[in-house]
Amino acid sequence: MILRPKPAPRHHAQSPGLGLSALAASVPSWLRRAVAAAQTVEDAAIACGAAIAALDALVRRDEKWAGAWRQRLALGAAAATVRQAGRTEDEAALRDAVLLTRPGDNAGPAGLLLLAWRRLAARPAAELLTEQNLAAALEEFGFFARDGEALGDLADELRQLGASVGTLDMLTGAFASAGRHGFGRYLGSWLADALLAQRLGWPHAVPLLGAQPGSGGSLRGVPPKTTSLTERDQAPGGERVQSLLVAQARAALRAIDLSAELGRRAERLSAIAPKLRAKGADLVVDRLLNDDALVASRGDTSTVMSDRGLRRLFDRLVDLGAVRELSGRSTFRIYGL
Repeated sequence: MILRPKPAPRHHAQSPGLGLSALAASVPSWLRRAVAAAQTVEDAAIACGAAIAALDALVRRDEKWAGAWRQRLALGAAAATVRQAGRTEDEAALRDAVLLTRPGDNAGPAGLLLLAWRRLAARPAAELLTEQNLAAALEEFGFFARDGEALGDLADELRQLGASVGTLDMLTGAFASAGRHGFGRYLGSWLADALLAQRLGWPHAVPLLGAQPGSGGSLRGVPPKTTSLTERDQAPGGERVQSLLVAQARAALRAIDLSAELGRRAERLSAIAPKLRAKGADLVVDRLLNDDALVASRGDTSTVMSDRGLRRLFDRLVDLGAVRELSGRSTFRIYGL
């Protein structure tokens, strides 16, 4: 379904005359129609492959705002995970749980779910499926600690999936493996995103499937291999495989659309940045381009400015249209692209 490309050189420069709005236009209308109209596993596989190829081209641009983009996607995945877990926190409440909690303090069950998805977006993709990182992610997802042998078995399964099967079997296998170990489908989404990033040679994973309702479902009964996509369509569980492929395609298109939106805001911030005279403003701009949101405190921005100076800087950036205030409050305000 998806070829394994050779790693491409990464760059920060944007092609002359190419605005960020071109990214949205790079998704052809036929692809959006194909994703919406997929009726068989074969249709869904073709649409999914095309959508992932478009996303891969975006990831390899290595834009300077890619960190904020991935973390915003992580927030959406966490919000969906919270709903699946039967909790009521929305994206704003999740931001508060993480950003307004002191370092070292417990962010609560919902906040920990967000930290799990932030881990996926921030850690190097090559490190995500190590036993140590899997143990930390499982704890954040709220699962009881497993012994070293069980974690080793899970890590071995994932390594085999990443190295020895096709992309479709790899994605379905991630959900099946999570189910066998009793971790639920939202951990399956996390594992599938990590495996996809490693398969495609991305430096960081992009949170995709976590925000898609019902992605993965129950794939434990799906035959692991058949000779053709047509056979998959006719085999028991074919509808679930089709749903997973469509969810993957929709997630890729959603990520591309978000990149165009954040890219335009990042362009505005980058244009204004040289005019900021406050000492340490460059560090604040860099953090804004690499994270979903910040609070106006030295601890959150690693700058030499006072908290009052930071508030003034953020307020100015809001007035200039470079960032947004995301909380809607007059105190404990939160800012981001």
